[in-house]
Amino acid sequence: MTDGRRSRGRPRSGDSPDTRSAILDAARAQFAAKGFRGASLRSIALEAGVDASLISHYFGDKSQLLVATMQLPVNPVDKIASVVSGGPDGLAERLLRTFLEAWDPHHEVFSSLVRTTLGSDDAQSPMLELARNVLITSLRDVLVGDDAELRATLITSQLIGMATARYVIKLGPLADATIDDVVRLYAPALQQIID
Repeated sequence: MTDGRRSRGRPRSGDSPDTRSAILDAARAQFAAKGFRGASLRSIALEAGVDASLISHYFGDKSQLLVATMQLPVNPVDKIASVVSGGPDGLAERLLRTFLEAWDPHHEVFSSLVRTTLGSDDAQSPMLELARNVLITSLRDVLVGDDAELRATLITSQLIGMATARYVIKLGPLADATIDDVVRLYAPALQQIID
C-alpha cells in the first residue's frame, strides 16, 4: 500500500517524456559547452530543473547519457562492455566483429558523425567524447602494461580509420569486404597492439 509519496529519483506518472527531454536538452548543452569531463550530472540536472537522481533513473551513468544525446542506433557503451568483459585474449576479433556488425547496417549514421566531427574544430565533439570516454577508457581498463592508454588510443584510431575508409570514403575493396574477411585479415594486427 502506498501513502501517495514517490520514491526519490522516480518520475511521477505522466511527466516522464518532458523530464527525459529536458535532461537530454540540458546534457547536449552542457556537453557542448564544457565537454564530457566538465559537465557534471548535478549541473545537467540543475539546468534541466530535475533532481540529479532522475538522470541515473533514465540513463544510468554519464557515458550512457552522452550516448543518449547522440541518438545513436546502437548503444556503444553496452557493446564495448560486452566486448571487453572477455579480457585481452581474442579481444581484437571480438572488437572488430562487434564494431562491424553494429555499424554496417547503420553506416550512414557513422558517416554523418565522422563528417560532422572532421568538419569541426571542436575538440569536445560528441564523437570524440565517445571515443575518449567510452572506447579508450574501456579498452585501457582491460589492457595490461604502463602504456595501456596509448595502446587503447591506437586501437581506437585504427577502428575509426578503418570505419572511415569503409563507410565514409567507401574505399574498395574494404567497403565491399565481408565482416568475416575484415576480421580475419585485420584482427591479428590489432591483437598485436592489445598484447
